[in-house]
Amino acid sequence: MAQIESQIAPHVSPAVSPGLWVLAWRRLRADTVAMVALAIVVAYLVTLALSATGLVASNWADEVGVNYAPPTFMGPQSAAERGASPAEPGLAALPPENPLDPLKDIIRELRAQTASPQPVIVNDYGIPDPIGAELAEVRAELAKGTAAKEVVARKQTLPFGADKWGHDIVQKTIKGAETSIVVGLVAALLATFLGTVFGAFSGYFGGKVDDLFNWFYSIFTSVPYLLLILAVAAVLQQKGVVTIVLILGLTGWTGTYRLIRAEYLKHKNREYVWAADAIGASHMRKMFTHIFPNVSHVALVQVSILVVGFIKAEVILSFLGFGVPVGTVSWGSMLNEAQNELILGKWWQLVAASAAMAILVTAFSLFTDALRDALDPKLK
Repeated sequence: MAQIESQIAPHVSPAVSPGLWVLAWRRLRADTVAMVALAIVVAYLVTLALSATGLVASNWADEVGVNYAPPTFMGPQSAAERGASPAEPGLAALPPENPLDPLKDIIRELRAQTASPQPVIVNDYGIPDPIGAELAEVRAELAKGTAAKEVVARKQTLPFGADKWGHDIVQKTIKGAETSIVVGLVAALLATFLGTVFGAFSGYFGGKVDDLFNWFYSIFTSVPYLLLILAVAAVLQQKGVVTIVLILGLTGWTGTYRLIRAEYLKHKNREYVWAADAIGASHMRKMFTHIFPNVSHVALVQVSILVVGFIKAEVILSFLGFGVPVGTVSWGSMLNEAQNELILGKWWQLVAASAAMAILVTAFSLFTDALRDALDPKLK
């Protein structure tokens, strides 16, 4: 019997304790609200990828509908309800030609004068424009191009309406989500990276290094955050996605710095750090190879929190005119346009941008709260 046990014992492997991430994933899977929120966030990210590759919303700038085309469930509107300007008097304003009318010759002459381009008088002596013929040809070519475009009839209604230029609101919202989410993600990664590096150096070395970073941190936190990002935006004076990412990333690292610094102050005196120091590990290796894996969950939670905050900050910047440039659509630029449309009773662009942002921010916030609880070591 002892011989049989000695043969079986080597093949029995000891039980392996699950790690922090395995336990966190188990808690997340058990949380229904967290999984629904995660599914919504993943759906937004998939839509972002499809929009970036041009598979969806690639023709958002096409004028497919009439100006302020209402949603389909509201039905078409007349030109007066859309706010279209009445037709200017021209050929249509002239009465039809009547063979018995004594004024038929005058009407025919007026039609001929209106149809044919007239020379431009440039001075009081009646000298015609020397390039009038060339300009007439250019106008004729432009008229042909305009006539060819007018052949395609614009839709009177769209699934969720159109804006001032006839852009589809659904496609515009998807394209705007691409800009806003990219700004939020990239800026959050940049801010978390800066806060982690600053907090690691400050908490690990302490002393004068800690005092220097704390002084730097105090300067940024002494100014109200909204005023700080507006000041940085005014200094840079360049509109673009990269500029917004830099504005948000360079001003939003303070919260991550405070948390990471506290974690490094706590972990630098642990036994595993002393063991790494005993075998001759360098400071950088102890900071980012030994300590950082034990505090990485804090940085991950900070990324999720900052994404939500930066999406809302981008919307505020674009709404105030400091955000994306003309020609680039985002949720903030849509809300900026919607404030004028709302006066005219055109509410669909405001509702589309607000609803899309509210759903994403709510789902991300719920998932962030669940992730923070799942990664809390005290709940293991």
